[in-house]
Amino acid sequence: MTWLVTGGAGYIGAHVVEQLLASQRSVVVLDDLTTGMVSRIPEGVTLEQVTLTDAQLVEHVFKAHEITGVIHLAAKKQVAESVAHPEYYWQENVVGLQNLLDAMSNHGVTKIVYSSSAAVYGQPDIGQDALIDETTHCEPINPYGATKLVGEWLARSRTVSDDFSVAALRYFNVAGAGRPELGDQFEFNLVPIALSALTQGKNPIIFGDDYPTPDGTCIRDYIHVHDLAQAHVSAVEFIENKNGIFESFNIGTGVGSSVREVLKAIAHVTDIHLEPTVAPRRAGDPAQLVASVAKARDMLSWTSTRTLDDIAASAWEAWSHH
Repeated sequence: MTWLVTGGAGYIGAHVVEQLLASQRSVVVLDDLTTGMVSRIPEGVTLEQVTLTDAQLVEHVFKAHEITGVIHLAAKKQVAESVAHPEYYWQENVVGLQNLLDAMSNHGVTKIVYSSSAAVYGQPDIGQDALIDETTHCEPINPYGATKLVGEWLARSRTVSDDFSVAALRYFNVAGAGRPELGDQFEFNLVPIALSALTQGKNPIIFGDDYPTPDGTCIRDYIHVHDLAQAHVSAVEFIENKNGIFESFNIGTGVGSSVREVLKAIAHVTDIHLEPTVAPRRAGDPAQLVASVAKARDMLSWTSTRTLDDIAASAWEAWSHH
C-alpha cells in the first residue's frame, strides 16, 4: 500500500515518513517546501512539490501514483499569525483540505489520517486539574483552531458521502527529535524558540505569567515527535480495513508542564542558565491544555513513552547538530 504524506518534508512529516517506511509501507510525499526541506526526504521516496490550494496539481498527483491512503499534515499552524491573517489560514488549511478530499474521492481513495490539533478545544471549562478528552466541547479561540475543527467536519462528511475512514489526531504540543537530522529548525514553538535564545545569549521570553496556573505560565502537554510519528502508524493500522468511520484521538502524554518548567528542563540539558523575560500574553493562548490519552491507548494500542527530559535532550542534540 502506498500512502501519500502531505507535508512530508516538514519537521513532523519527516518523522512520520520514517516510521511509515519502517512499517514496510510505500510513501509518496507532497510538500510545497515553504517550511519543508528536501534533505529530510529519504532516498527512494518520491517528492511532489505541490501546493494543496492548486486543485489541478493535487489531482495530477493522484493520477501519477497508485495512492491507497493519505496522511494529511500540510497546514499553517502559528496561532498568532492566524489571528493576524485569518483569511490566509482559511485558504491554506480549509480550501487546501477540500481540494485534497475531492481528489481522493475522484480516485477512490477513502483512508485518511488527518492532522488536527488540541487547539480545536479552545479554553475548555473543565476545571483547573481536569484532563481534556475527545468528548470535551470544541470551541476554538483562534482562527488556527477553527480551521482544524472545520477540517475535521469536512473529513467526517466524507464518511457518509464517500464511505471514508478517518482518524483525526488532535496533537498537543510536539517537540524533540527522533534523530538530530530531523530536528525542528524553525522558531515557531517554545522549545526551538528557547534554544535559539539561549545559544545567542538572550533571555528566553515568557508570554504572560498571570494565567490561573500554579506558576502563572501556560501549561501544555508536550509530546515527543517520535511518539507522535508512531501514533500515525497506529492510526493507519486502525483505519486500513475499516469503511465509513470517523474517530478523533488526543495525542499527548496526559502530563502537563508549564512554560517555566520547560525552560528549566532546557536549561538543565544545555547548562545555559538565563533568567526569562516576561512579556504580555499572546492573543489566542489558553491557560491550560492537557490530554486524556485513554482513547488512543484503548483503540489504537498506542501510548507515549518519552518524557519532557527526553524531549529537551533530543531537541538540544538536534539544535546543536544544525
